Amino acid sequence: MSIRFTAKVRRGMVALTVAAGLAVGLAGCGGGGGGGDKKPDTSASASKGSGSQPSAQEGQSEAPLAELQGADGLLLQVTSAKRDSGGFVTVSGTLKNDGAKSVVVPPQTSGNETEIIAHGPSLGGATLVDSQGKKRYYVLRDTDGRPLTTTGLSTLEAGQTLPVFMQFPAPPTTTTEVALQIPTFASGTIKISG
Repeated sequence: MSIRFTAKVRRGMVALTVAAGLAVGLAGCGGGGGGGDKKPDTSASASKGSGSQPSAQEGQSEAPLAELQGADGLLLQVTSAKRDSGGFVTVSGTLKNDGAKSVVVPPQTSGNETEIIAHGPSLGGATLVDSQGKKRYYVLRDTDGRPLTTTGLSTLEAGQTLPVFMQFPAPPTTTTEVALQIPTFASGTIKISG
C-alpha cells in the first residue's frame, strides 16, 4: 500500500514540476511590450529616401524559382532552395489549389517507402536530381524515420495555399541547378543558393 502511495506522490510531483516549468517558459516567451528590446531605427530612416521596396529576403514579390503543376489543379510554387552549413538543402514554397473544387493531395506524394508512408501523408516522395553529378537525393529522415518535410497533407479547398518545405542532403557546392521531382507533379529545375 505504501509503495502505491509513494508512486502516486512521485507522479504528482513530476506533473507539478512539469506544469511549473511550462508556466515559467510561457511567461518568459510572452511579448510584454515593455520595450526593453527596442533597437534603433537607423535602417528604417536610411531606407525612407529610396521608397518602399521589399528586400530579397522577404520573397513576397519575387517570382518563384519554379512552378510544378500537379493533378486536379494543384500547383507547387518553389520560392527558395537554400544550402545550409549543416550539409543539407532546404526547399521551401507553397502548395496551392488552383482549381475550382476542393482537392485531396494525392497519397503518391509520400512516395512508396514503407517507413515514410507509416508517418502519414507528406511530400516524402520528393527527390532532387543532379544531372551533372548523376545523383538523386531523397528527402532526409529523422532518427524515427519521419521525413524532414511537410506532413499531414490532406484536402485543400479551392484557392487555399499551404506553406511547405523539404530537406535533402546537399549536392556538391559546384552543383547550383537541380531538378525537383515529386510524384504526380511535373518536374521543375531550381537554382540552389548559398
